[in-house]
Amino acid sequence: MHDHAHDHDHERQPGENIKWYRCQVSKEDLAELNKRSDFLGFVQTLGFLGILALTGVAAFYSASHWPWYVTVLLTYVHGASWHFLINGFHELIHDSVFKTRGLNRFFLWVFSWLGQYNHIAFWASHTEHHKYTLHPPDDLEVVLPQTYTVKGFLKGAFVNLWGPWWTLKYNLRLCAGRLEGKWEHHLFDDNPRERAKLFNWGRFLLASHVALAAVSLYFGYWMVPILVTLAPHYAGGLHFLCNSAQHVGLRDNVPDFRLCCRTIYLNPVFQFLYWHMNYHTEHHMYAAVPCYKLPRLHRLIKKEMPHCPNGLYQTWKEIGAILKRQKEEPGYQFTAELPPRPAPFKAEAPKERASAPAVGEPVLN
Repeated sequence: MHDHAHDHDHERQPGENIKWYRCQVSKEDLAELNKRSDFLGFVQTLGFLGILALTGVAAFYSASHWPWYVTVLLTYVHGASWHFLINGFHELIHDSVFKTRGLNRFFLWVFSWLGQYNHIAFWASHTEHHKYTLHPPDDLEVVLPQTYTVKGFLKGAFVNLWGPWWTLKYNLRLCAGRLEGKWEHHLFDDNPRERAKLFNWGRFLLASHVALAAVSLYFGYWMVPILVTLAPHYAGGLHFLCNSAQHVGLRDNVPDFRLCCRTIYLNPVFQFLYWHMNYHTEHHMYAAVPCYKLPRLHRLIKKEMPHCPNGLYQTWKEIGAILKRQKEEPGYQFTAELPPRPAPFKAEAPKERASAPAVGEPVLN
């Protein structure tokens, strides 16, 4: 086994570019993978929104026609699906879902409103997360070690009573034009234009969702704010199990996405809801590849990948063992076993020449 993590070891200065190791993909394959499709974008986006519409309409209808326990069950299924809006929002932030840029922008606003996400804040943070993944202080979007408890999981898995208050408090602060915390100040102190957009979107979110709730309650449609405004605050268990597996327990300050990101295998339904982000290593390694092409990218680089857990049970069994050891040994980080690095791709020699330059070398940036 060759430990690629130490290939570029040196004392990195904050803001210094990281020379990431990337698994080999030929230029031709990468060019094809990077192509976006409006058709496939609509399949993913409208298919996902269709699931939310179906579960929401079913729960709304059930509230006045079927037994209460059926309504509770349908509302839970709706909330469990609604949580994955953040992953669609994330993909639209990358501008990689549709070929047509305007479609990416339009659906980003739709997803931002539905999930009550601030795309201005997320974009500023997420660009740093991709450039400096798990390299503090340049990436503070995800900071290791992450710790989770069964009690904390159960709260989010059913009803997060504090969620609406936290969302309200956050948007009220933005309405007042206040930044908070080291990371927000780092991202927006020197960018007054983006800071103004950040505050204005927070004001719009708060005003529009308050208006939705007021109008709905006035006309007696009390299920509407439950199915829209409050949906991010209940039934979050499935999303937690998928989304929280991305980096937990892995290594920071290494220039190899295979050591700081985790790819897992999911069934087709969960993978669709999750916007294929179970291929999280691949997403970080080649961030321009649309989410619906990540399974193909995985197949191309599979020989260079470490073990990928199959299903949520195996995934969290492995994570649980890591978290248990981290509790006993503070500072421990799991290092995945990596396959030997393959020889670089070689182009076929043209007939009129004896040799040709290599193509498809691992990209380092």
